Amino acid sequence: MNPRIVVSAVCVFDAAGRLLTVRKRGTDKFMHPGGKPEAGESAAETAARELEEEVGIVVAPGRLELLGVWLAAAANETATQIEATVFTAPGVWSARPAAEIAEIRWLDLSEALPGDLAPLLTDHVLPALANAPRALCGRVDGQTEAVDPMHGVGGPDQGQV
Repeated sequence: MNPRIVVSAVCVFDAAGRLLTVRKRGTDKFMHPGGKPEAGESAAETAARELEEEVGIVVAPGRLELLGVWLAAAANETATQIEATVFTAPGVWSARPAAEIAEIRWLDLSEALPGDLAPLLTDHVLPALANAPRALCGRVDGQTEAVDPMHGVGGPDQGQV
């Protein structure tokens, strides 16, 4: 039986409706921001912490929307599975690489996908997003609220996102 790693990750969208992916240093696969829990953290707390550490986006764990929980082949660890709890962050965002992130890339999901995406993303998350309500995938039709690039819709003065 292959070893299993528990992780949490977050799907984040920009104003154009593109999905944020990141590539960690020393790896060649793109995935969502996320990582392993620290002692005592819930899946949502882990996801929110990793999102801030990796791309500078601050979102309260309670604001994250659960997309699903899946088992998938680990992108960067041979013969290892991940058990991933994946959330979406409401609103639209911008990001900057930090911590162990070497590169960020925004994916236009209406275009052909690159071949360097993590199995969790291609096998589970993208199909789930295709069936998710539009509100979970970034901009909502008719949205008129201001967007703060580091705090999402409404900005930090509208309460913690």
